Order: sequence, then structure tokens, then C-alpha cells
Amino acid sequence: MTFENIIQSSRRAAAHLLWQGQRFGATRPGLCASLLLATGLGVGLGAGVAMTATLRVQVADQQAQIEDTRREAQREINALAARLGELQAEANRLNALGERLTRIGQLQDGEFDFEKPVGVGGAGPVEDISKPELDEGLQQLDAQFEAAGQQLSVLEALLFSRQLDLNAVPSRSPVARSYITSGFGYRADPFRGGRALHKGIDFDANTGDPVFAVADGVISYSGVRSGYGKVVEIDHGNGYVTRYAHNSRLSRKVGELVRAGQEIAKAGSTGRSTGAHVHFEVWENGRVVNPRNFLSQQSPLKG
Repeated sequence: MTFENIIQSSRRAAAHLLWQGQRFGATRPGLCASLLLATGLGVGLGAGVAMTATLRVQVADQQAQIEDTRREAQREINALAARLGELQAEANRLNALGERLTRIGQLQDGEFDFEKPVGVGGAGPVEDISKPELDEGLQQLDAQFEAAGQQLSVLEALLFSRQLDLNAVPSRSPVARSYITSGFGYRADPFRGGRALHKGIDFDANTGDPVFAVADGVISYSGVRSGYGKVVEIDHGNGYVTRYAHNSRLSRKVGELVRAGQEIAKAGSTGRSTGAHVHFEVWENGRVVNPRNFLSQQSPLKG
């Protein structure tokens, strides 16, 4: 059978079914109308179900897109929170460094309060900020923090170096809560009378009172010297040597490192002495000098 014969046969069958439908409709019009109505309802219901399914698919796609957007927004928020944490940590570091420099420099209380919020202001209107603008602002703030941190670190290093230099210069009293009983220079000798050079200054003290190093250095001598009794000498490494005489006991040995304010001996009255006191000398480049010239210097870095 050819393709044309198949087409013609199909047309004849369709025409026959149409003729039978017309006869059936003429003999039983009510039943025919019911069948047509049912067919229409079936077709309409099928179309409604199909449309509902399509809408459900569209809603599911939209919900998936919304969830993807929410997750992306949360990732950005988490990234900003992490960046904020880094900036807060950097701000805390700079505040701590600033407070330390304030103490070292002995700035006046309240002159630099690193915990007090900075006053700001401005007139409106206020606009929403975009994500790129926010990222740029955070980058600029990060750069400012980094520059400020570098500057403060350099300043700290300079102040620390200056403090080390000043700590190596005799500028403290060797005895706590004392006073000078005899000054530097020529005076009447307490044993033989007449005029004699007093190479240091004497501080009032009781036997057993602690004697302190007036600057950082290394113990260069610890023993007995003629006339001085039990002596401690400290080499400060910058041309200065200090001597502490007439002690009752020596607390340090040669070669030990000492810091300013650390105990090195106990006061006493050994050697050529009329009573308990501390004899203190300062030598500069091998020449004895008046200790008052140094004791009057108050380091701005001393705590």
C-alpha cells in the first residue's frame, strides 16, 4: 500500500465517523451534548492541571534562586565580619601601643585618651552605600591602620632607644627616702682636720638599708678598697662608672648585669667612716665629677 492510499483510507474513515456522529446527534441530542460537555471539562481540567504544574515549577525555580541569593549574601556578610574582626584587632593593637607610648613619654593624663570615641558629625541626606564602595572604604581604613602602626612602631623604637641611653646615665638616688649629708668638693677632713677633696656625696642611711644602682650596667668591682671599706662599682658602658662605698654587705659579684633601681649592697660604716651612710661617686671617662650634675637630671621616660 502506497502513502497516498493510506491518506485516502484515513480520510474515508474520518468522514464515516463524522457521518455517524451526526446521525447519533440527530437521534439522541441530549446524550450527545453530555458527551461534548464531558469532553470539554476533561480538556479544561487537563489544561488547568498542566498550568498548575507549570506554576509550581516556576515557583520552585524562584525559591531556588532566592536561596542561592541568600547564601551568597550570607557569604559576603561573613567575609565582612571577618574583615571587621581583623580591623578591630588592629585597632586594639594600635590603642595598646599608643597607651604604652603615652606612659613612656609621660604625657599628661587625658591628653591622649585612646579609648574615648572620636566625635564626628555631618548634615544629610544619607544614601545607601554599595558593596564596592564599602570594600573600598575598608581597604582605605586598612591602609591607614598599617601606616599608623608603622609610624607608632618607629616612634616606640626611638623612645626605647632613648630610654636605654638615659637608663645608662646616673640619674637616680642610691638610697630611698634619704638626703645628702656631705657634698662634693673640698671640705674639712673629719679625721685629721685641714682641707681634703671629697670625691663624692654622702647620703644618710642606716646600717642594712638597701643600696640601689642608679643606672643600668655591669658590676666591674665588688670588694674592699682602702679607705672606702666594702665597695661596689658599676660600669655603665658609656664612659660612666659609679662607686658605692662604706657598705656593710655586698649583694653583687663582678660581671653581673644590673638594672637601674636594683639592690647591689647594704649600707654600713666600713672603711674610713664616722657612721652609717652611703658614699656615692660618679666617674666620667676616668675623671671624677660632681654626682649632683646627674642626680638633678630627671628622665622624661622614667616610670
